[in-house]
This record gives sequence, structure tokens and C-alpha cells, in this order.
Amino acid sequence: MTQPLFLVGARGCGKTTSGQALSHALGLRFIDTDRWLQDDAGMSVAQIVELEGWAGFRRRESQALHAVTAPDTVIATGGGMVLAAENRRFMREHGTVIYLCAPAQELARRLEAFPEEGLRPTLTGRAISDEVAQVLAERDALYRDAAHIIVDASRSPEQVVEYIQQALTCTSSPLLAE
Repeated sequence: MTQPLFLVGARGCGKTTSGQALSHALGLRFIDTDRWLQDDAGMSVAQIVELEGWAGFRRRESQALHAVTAPDTVIATGGGMVLAAENRRFMREHGTVIYLCAPAQELARRLEAFPEEGLRPTLTGRAISDEVAQVLAERDALYRDAAHIIVDASRSPEQVVEYIQQALTCTSSPLLAE
């Protein structure tokens, strides 16, 4: 049995895509906390935020983290999972936290190329490139604080998975793929 692997990072960094590829490569189960939360609530993120506000969504997000944490699992977390100090602490204590780090310009390019209508309401009401830059600037230190391993997520999912597999065999922490 292996402890869970938590993938953290901003929207568009590839947590779901790389997480699915990583789980396949390692023979582990894959869970996306946002998808689990939506299935459990029977509502989209946008609907939850509309009915319960961001505070209600964040509460549900923390509950989802606890509910899905299990050995032999790769867990893609929502971009705001690290906002709560208790979530950062929980992930560090119960598994290995991997920060998929990419420049704001790359994140915005990916989000514009593959929009997920209705999945996540805007946090700032600004253009996607401006919002991504602002949110990443606010959260980067939190992602780094939570992380055992930091990976350059501007690479292909295959390269990200390869690096993570190599990093998991190392004992030093945190690690950074340059």
C-alpha cells in the first residue's frame, strides 16, 4: 500500500490530465475532488457557489478532501484547496503533495483553449489571463508551502508523470523539476 498522492495547483495546470496518467502508470485509483464533490452534492460548482457562496463551497471542498483520502489513490484537488491551512496540513500529514507549477500565461492559454463552461465561476470577474495571473500570485506561496514535490507542469503530461515517478523514489524534499 502507498500513501495518497495529492496534486495541487492552479486551474489549467493539468491536475486531472496528469493525475489520470499518473494513476494509470502507477496502478493506483484516481479521484478528482471537484468531480467527487459535484457528484455528492448533485450540483455543479457554479450552483453550489450560487446557493451557498464561496464559504459553503470551501467547506464542502474540505469535506471532499477527507472523504476521498485513501491509500493507493492519486487525488486531483481543486485549485483553492490550499486556501485552508488545515487542508494543507492534512495533505502533508496523510500523503505526498505534488505542486504542478506553470506560468500564468501557460495556464491562461490552456483555459482559453479548453474552456469548461459552468464548471467553475470566475473568482474576480476579470479576463481569464488577468484572473489567472492574480489568483496564481495569491496562491503560489500556499501551493509551495503544501508541496513535498514541485513539478514544472508546462511540460507534457507524459513528462510530468515521468518526473513524478522519479521524484517519488528520491528522499530529499521538496524537489523541483527545472
